[in-house]
Formats: sequence, C-alpha cells, structure tokens
Amino acid sequence: MKQLFTSAEEAVKSIQDGSTIMVGGFGLVGIPEQLILALVKKGVKDLTIISNNCGVDDWGLGLLLKNKQIRKMIGSYVGENKEFERQVLAGEIEVELTPQGTLAERIRAGGAGIPAFYTPAGVGTIVADGKEIRTFNDKEYVLETALVADFALIRAAKADFVGNLIYNKTAQNFNPMMAAAGKFTIAEVEEIVEVGSINPNEVQTPSIYVQGLLQAHQEKRIERLTVLNG
Repeated sequence: MKQLFTSAEEAVKSIQDGSTIMVGGFGLVGIPEQLILALVKKGVKDLTIISNNCGVDDWGLGLLLKNKQIRKMIGSYVGENKEFERQVLAGEIEVELTPQGTLAERIRAGGAGIPAFYTPAGVGTIVADGKEIRTFNDKEYVLETALVADFALIRAAKADFVGNLIYNKTAQNFNPMMAAAGKFTIAEVEEIVEVGSINPNEVQTPSIYVQGLLQAHQEKRIERLTVLNG
C-alpha cells in the first residue's frame, strides 16, 4: 500500500521553499491540477520547476508564476502565457529553455541513473553555449546532463493501491519519465482500483516509482479552442 492522501493540501505538506519539482503534462493535458492548486494555496516560494511549459495565465503552473512562487523554470516551451513572457523579459525569473526531445531525455536519464548523454540537438546554437562538444562519426554532439527532482507531481488515469499507474493518451508525455526521476513522486489519479484489477501488461509506471497517491477530480481545460465549421 502506498501513502494515500485525503487531500491535495496534505499531499504537498512536505514541499518546502526552494524545492525542485517536476510537474507532468503537455500544455494543459495531463497536469496534476489539484496538486498545483495546493502549492498555490500553501504559498511555497523560490521553487525550481521542471516541466514542458508553464501553463496559461489563469491555470496550471501559470498560477504559481502569477504568485511569484517560481524562481527558475526548466522547460521547452514558453506557451500561451503572457505573464511568463513578461517575467522573462523583465529578468524576474531564471529560465533554462531546452529542446523538447532533449528535455524528455534528460528526465528519462535522471530516472535511469544515467548522469549525462550526447545529443546533436542544439549544436551550433545558444543551447550549446558553455557545454562540452564531441565528435562521433564526423558529427558534433553536445553533452547534456540528466535531471532529477526533490518531488515529482504527476497525473495518471488509473492506479491501484500499491501505486501501479496507467495514463490516458497524451498524458503519457512526460508523466511516466518524471515519475521515475522524482525522489518523492505523488500521483494525482482519477481512479484507484483494487490490487490485481490492472493487467500487468498495461502498467505504464510500476509502483516502485510512486510514493503517494491522491484521487482527485480534474477540470481538464484546454489552451486554445479550435472549432472546424462545415
């Protein structure tokens, strides 16, 4: 049995100022909405956030951003967030932008215990500034270091009581690898089922990577509504 939290506030109780936190999701899809709201309510600050993007102005990580709770953001996409843009241009937040595939691999490497790897992405750009460059088979590669975090806040569709997880569609982006790269992983899930109810062949994150579970409702907002006529 994993630790089963009765509220999002209880789940984030041990997260303190200055923590490094991985937050799953892709845009607003698959983000741990209630855990983020609990961090906003808790008021922790000076956070380093590792996530693909920083939500939108009024939802997701954008709420932490608006409250000036984020000191540094490591991600791949500024996104639909004017406040993020404003803070970056004003020098109010430290940002480390990383190519999306590289970001995913840095997180995966952290979970796998691999300290660093070489990639061609970013060679010849500011992404490679100050980093080691090596040549393999007449092609240049830049050395990228792995990412780990004090906490990983992720979102899954289903869990059993020992912490095996299944994700829904696009929520498979970043959530599974972050689960492995967090020292303490909290999974916000839509449904918790009895042990044995999940087919072992369908498990996407094994329970060994999960320390706590929170069953919570999710609004599932989208960044920009697109409607096709005709």
